[in-house]
Amino acid sequence: MDTEEYKKIIAQAIDKEVEAYVFYQSVYEKVNDANLKKIFSELAEEEKGHRKLLEGYLSGGAKKLKFNEARDYKVSATIERPNPTVDMKPVEGIELAIKREEDAMEMYEQFADLSTDAEQKNVFLELAKMERGHKARLEDIYTGMAFPESW
Repeated sequence: MDTEEYKKIIAQAIDKEVEAYVFYQSVYEKVNDANLKKIFSELAEEEKGHRKLLEGYLSGGAKKLKFNEARDYKVSATIERPNPTVDMKPVEGIELAIKREEDAMEMYEQFADLSTDAEQKNVFLELAKMERGHKARLEDIYTGMAFPESW
């Protein structure tokens, strides 16, 4: 992967982070539940931070990435991707968010697989870890909402 390809991929990743921010912000504006509002507001802010981080990589001023490894409980394998609607139930919003984070995680893992440069590969693996952490957090929330008896 040459420098131009790397920059294009980072630019694509920035677009995905902006798209995720817009999605989480729109869900935040639509839901009435205070806890869900808080969750989606936090997710939107995190996506904004990711965009800034990636923009730092494009400008050459970014620091090394390091995220904690989150376990993947594979909850997403048991749920369907709902279509976004204005009357979406809160649990469906969480399901959709899980699937979106999983897509982002897999995208970064694929970019890492394509990278021949060790530093680039590490950047993408760390970004995948970041998305896996979001997915794990959402899966915890989903489990509590979809299966309240598990509390």
